[in-house]
Amino acid sequence: MGKIALLVSREEMLHQAHNILQEKKLQIQEMRVIRTENAVTEARRSIADGASIIIARGLQASLIKQYTDIPVVEIVLTAQEMALLVMKAKQIIKKPRPVIAVVGFQNMFCDMSYFDELYGIELRTYFARQGAGLPGTVQAAMEDQADLIIGGDTAVSLATQAGVPSLFLSMTEDSMRQAFSMAESMDYAMSVEKKTAAQIETISDYSFSGIMRMDADGIVTAVNPVMEDLLGKTQDKLCGQNIRTLVPAIGDEALRKVLGEGKDYSLTMEIGHVSLYVLLAPVLYESRVDGAILSCHRVRKSVQLPQKSRDKERGQKGLPPLVRFDDILQKSPAMQECIRMAGLYALSEHPVVLSGEPGTEKRMIAESIHNSGSRSRGPFLDVPCEGLTGEEQRNMIFGERGAALQAQGGTLLLRDLEYLTSANQYRLYQLIRFRVCYGADIASLRKVSVRVMATVGEPLALLADQGRISQDLYYLLSGLELAVPPLRERPEDLSEKLEETLQDCCERYSRYHVLTAGAKQLLTQYPWRGNLFQVESFFERLILTADRRSLDENVVGALLNELYPENTHRRVWGNEDSAGFAGSKIAGRMAQPEQNVQKEQIPEPPALCARAQVILDALKKHGGNREKTAQELGISKSTLWRLMKKYQINW
Repeated sequence: MGKIALLVSREEMLHQAHNILQEKKLQIQEMRVIRTENAVTEARRSIADGASIIIARGLQASLIKQYTDIPVVEIVLTAQEMALLVMKAKQIIKKPRPVIAVVGFQNMFCDMSYFDELYGIELRTYFARQGAGLPGTVQAAMEDQADLIIGGDTAVSLATQAGVPSLFLSMTEDSMRQAFSMAESMDYAMSVEKKTAAQIETISDYSFSGIMRMDADGIVTAVNPVMEDLLGKTQDKLCGQNIRTLVPAIGDEALRKVLGEGKDYSLTMEIGHVSLYVLLAPVLYESRVDGAILSCHRVRKSVQLPQKSRDKERGQKGLPPLVRFDDILQKSPAMQECIRMAGLYALSEHPVVLSGEPGTEKRMIAESIHNSGSRSRGPFLDVPCEGLTGEEQRNMIFGERGAALQAQGGTLLLRDLEYLTSANQYRLYQLIRFRVCYGADIASLRKVSVRVMATVGEPLALLADQGRISQDLYYLLSGLELAVPPLRERPEDLSEKLEETLQDCCERYSRYHVLTAGAKQLLTQYPWRGNLFQVESFFERLILTADRRSLDENVVGALLNELYPENTHRRVWGNEDSAGFAGSKIAGRMAQPEQNVQKEQIPEPPALCARAQVILDALKKHGGNREKTAQELGISKSTLWRLMKKYQINW
């Protein structure tokens, strides 16, 4: 239990306290009479002697609360005590309805709203906010011609000097007993809180995970020793800093979800080349976010490499740094979410499938997953499936010197998995499911430890529907599938890539060119079906052949038409249902659907939006041929498939 100190202004109050303590044993260790002008000094003396709670009244209590940090229990007069004072005042004044002024601090008094009706008086209250304002409130009461003033030492003294009747705010033992009880309850609550805090601190200090506490604004309030080691700074240097500055990998989106919406958020990141799994959890108090707890632990690098691989690794110290998540363009929310999910997939040993259009960051994400996972010390091999015969695929992937054996202890990335033959798909199934590898002869069966990743141009479900992926392989791979969004669905990333590529090309060829506002608008609205690759090759040509410093929309548009004539009239699909329908053909269909379509042939979903109606009309026109439908709408078949699934269009 803590130490409770009673500081009062009059000896009679001390006698009341002694009487109460004789009746009941309470934890009051110190009781003294002090002068108001010395209240702060006396309180600090009690604090130095070990006091954890101070009981005081009126101005003394206000001063102690203002100039110290110790909890203060204020002695408040009860309604019964105030009633006794009012009755005594009526006896002194002897008027039918006397005007009685109560002067002091609001924290000294109970609720006196109905005293006028109950006791036949006119009660006026004059409350001071600070000690310096107390004489002014007394003067105001006297100017209002109060018949009698009830107050503390200061009020009584000033009223006596002015010849106005007064009564000291004397009290019975009730208010003192109430203050003692409140102080004991506060002391108990504080002791429980200290025990809880000590337990939490012990758990935090001896935890193997890094732990950081922050307030509702993201300001760090405490860290444990593990987090100090991870960040390379002591708690004194970390506390008071914003989490955004300390750990930039935790973006605004994560903090918005945790501190703004009160939701959990998990991600993987690296600090000092240490891969970490991070969990952000909100601290909720009375249905509002009062802060957050960040906990993280190291991702174990538990996979042992064969001796040859370890020897080879020792000789590769001069290799350039490998691709990591931070190297990937991710200013848009869509890509940030994609990278977050990829970071979580890095914790698993299960195969990962990355679907997306040509030129997207599928390979970079795969390599980043490898470098953030438990096999980061092992090899990372990238093998194409397209353009090879079944025998060539078998030899390159599953043969005696194939990639599956060469990637032992590491990761094997199979690009364009949909082009793998059925026989080799079965070999891949065996490799993933049973960790065995064989080439042309089943007798060459070998045990392997390799993580498989793959890239595909369309969603796995669509490939399975088309029979291009076996059902066994589909269900084996579909758990950790990740769609990489194209640049046109990432406006922030597209703008950054356009600006960055322009600057790189200008520096490479020692030139200076700028894009006009019209050119920038044209480039940001262009579909860029080749994504990063197409942007880079386009700017190479643009800068090499440019004959003027300022490049406007005419120059840019002419080159786009020359290089990619098939995209000139294609529609750029945006995120809104009706926005971004470029080209008169599609726009016209939105405004006026074809009249010659027999709608009763196909049941239509209720309340179709404009975008869904365009898709449905195109499907009807082409008899359900998805390839022709996608070509007319200017989108890929995988995008068409996703949109049909979204709008529940069945064909």
